[in-house]
Amino acid sequence: MLLIDVVRVSEAVTRTAARLGKVAHLAELLGRVGPDEAVIAIAYLSGDLPQRQIGVGWRSLQDLPQPKLAATATLTDVNDLLTRIKAVSGQGSQAARKALVGELFAALTSQEQAFLARLLGGELRQGALDGVMIEAVAKASGAPSADVRKALTLRGWLPAVGAAALSGGVASLRAFKLEVGRAVAPMLAGSAPNVAAALEKAGAPAALEWKLDGIRVQAHRSGDEVKVFTRTLDEITAQVPELAEAVLALPATDLVLDGEVIALRPDGRPEPFQVTASRVSSKLDLERLRADTPLSVFFFDALRVEGADLLDLPYAERQAALAGAVPAELLTPRLVTSEVAEAEAFFTTVVKAGHEGLVVKSLTSPYAAGRRGAGWIKVKPRHTLDLVVLAAEWGHGRREGKLSNLHLGARDPDGGFVMLGKTFKGLTDELLAWQTERFLELAAGPTDEWTVTLRPELVVEIAIDGVQRSPRYAGGMALRFARVLRYRPDKRAEEADTVETVRSLML
Repeated sequence: MLLIDVVRVSEAVTRTAARLGKVAHLAELLGRVGPDEAVIAIAYLSGDLPQRQIGVGWRSLQDLPQPKLAATATLTDVNDLLTRIKAVSGQGSQAARKALVGELFAALTSQEQAFLARLLGGELRQGALDGVMIEAVAKASGAPSADVRKALTLRGWLPAVGAAALSGGVASLRAFKLEVGRAVAPMLAGSAPNVAAALEKAGAPAALEWKLDGIRVQAHRSGDEVKVFTRTLDEITAQVPELAEAVLALPATDLVLDGEVIALRPDGRPEPFQVTASRVSSKLDLERLRADTPLSVFFFDALRVEGADLLDLPYAERQAALAGAVPAELLTPRLVTSEVAEAEAFFTTVVKAGHEGLVVKSLTSPYAAGRRGAGWIKVKPRHTLDLVVLAAEWGHGRREGKLSNLHLGARDPDGGFVMLGKTFKGLTDELLAWQTERFLELAAGPTDEWTVTLRPELVVEIAIDGVQRSPRYAGGMALRFARVLRYRPDKRAEEADTVETVRSLML
């Protein structure tokens, strides 16, 4: 298949507002794609690369060669060259990578160049998000969308799942199993304004678990081998030796556990999130880091114990399996209750101990991998949102020379982001210095005197007093007294809060 075929469908999806229309365009192309091209086509149309990151930023795309007049580049041609670009390393790699980028773009028409530049820059916002693509894969393959979703939770990558559906239908999808050593998309929590509302959503009695301000981890053990993954499915085994050792010390040798690692002070209170995040991201001098900033691990769910897959079991049964495999000191503290007063007292205790709040969990809910279901509801002592930084303004006074005022956006489920307001509150001098450097790396184009537009990749956690109606922004609402709590390097832009979530907080 030619790249131009994918480009034309991408443009058609962008022009189409209706979800069913988007699905129809995508399904028609997927019905024509070859078996060796399905992964590439689905990845590109989802705004992704099979290679993930290849080391090409917007600066590398500024001086592109003259485009071809006729489209001849195939999907495999383009993908092979991107793989070569990713493989470049060592001395002279920058020049070698630039030469390969030039070779790639010289083989493309202007229409294809524009598409690929947006794809490489992470700006292919056309509304072909996972939900739409899942429906398109189902339509093109004839498989039920429920089977596509289930396979996706187990495999964790839609292009591979889509390719399997297109080549083998339902049978191929149902062949996906929970595989020790391959990360599963984690179950996510919704939000509630208070404990009483969370109990009502989850159904009483419910389990209340401490919400720790650490790094979400998924631990896999097969025999004497342990692998640890983050919520973004990146492997960090070498960076968290305490966790690997704790899992190896368990009697069970076939495990997949969901939990959190966190740096605690000697008195048991949590270190600031940045301390934990810095420790987990560090790869050098681990012995010293471990001595200076030891990590504690707490597990709150079991996806597999001694060969038995538990994903479809109710939470209560998974907890019984977890408690049978993991000692109490490695379990997240929890309380099962139907009493609001008891739940609120538990919430107060958790917050006083320095932790984020609670996750209220239905006793009957299965593990909805990769989804934000009603089975888990988080409660924090204030309104917080995970938003995406869309742009930043140069500061004045003591902030002169620093990128300060953040333009904040919520995720539109149909694609793109909706701006909700600006803030510079909560930014320390250290954060100002860090974000100025990071923002210039994420710049989506040349900067001007006032504002730098960014690639929408960086998630920031914002505390607000509420949301009010406002004609100032396209979404018709604005944040009240927004202030920065922390950046979330463990979250992708696709996991930011949606416009609907923000609207539910409107006064």
